[in-house]
Amino acid sequence: MVADVRGNLSFIQSPEQIPFAIGRVSWIYDVPFGKSYEGEALGGQVIVALSGSFDVAISGKEGSHSLSRPYDALYLPPSTRYEIVNFSTNAVALLIDSEDAGEESAESAPCREWHSCSLLADCRIVNLNRRVTEFGSISEVENDGTNPFAVRRVFYLYDVPADSERGGHSHFFGQEFIVAVSGSFDVILDDGKERRTFTLNRPYKALYIPAGIWREINNFSSGSVCMVLTSTKFAESDYCREYSKFKELTKGK
Repeated sequence: MVADVRGNLSFIQSPEQIPFAIGRVSWIYDVPFGKSYEGEALGGQVIVALSGSFDVAISGKEGSHSLSRPYDALYLPPSTRYEIVNFSTNAVALLIDSEDAGEESAESAPCREWHSCSLLADCRIVNLNRRVTEFGSISEVENDGTNPFAVRRVFYLYDVPADSERGGHSHFFGQEFIVAVSGSFDVILDDGKERRTFTLNRPYKALYIPAGIWREINNFSSGSVCMVLTSTKFAESDYCREYSKFKELTKGK
């Protein structure tokens, strides 16, 4: 957990935190009272309680693992069968597994100079897969070549005070999906010439942001969780944190 008065942040990337390459990121939400979810970690899996709490019972073992903190993750080895039970109100379960990483999309090849070519018109809301079942809804992003980039890192902001602002940077190479897995918030995007605000409040809608776009996040609702899927691992050199420098990089548009 990276503690911050503006809200806390935790991240997951391979191989630093998990012993496999990310193949799919999915999350379970809107779980009716008393319902449970049965799953299997086909190629290894990590489970996190992004919001609320729940228990994970491992097949063939007594007892269960209780998850209620976004900075605690449960690792399940390949072929482990399990059941998630006792979902609290507004619980969100994050599942990260290694299954079928697939090929990267052709769109993932970086443009030579993102800051000089990325436009607000390139940013868009993407409707993710949403499966509504008797035990709740599931949305996911797979590294199967159908998305603009392959996910290499997942991080999320939580415990964010209502008056906080996050972001305040652009990336030289990193592309992102931003999802409001719980609650709502606004994302202000700036390509150096224009600004636009996107309101995110649905767990099955992601905001795609190419590299070279400045972003600020504010108006966090109570209990909101902002999840970000990125195309790169963390590197401070990928961040442009000074708006004056950003304006200089984008002046040729």
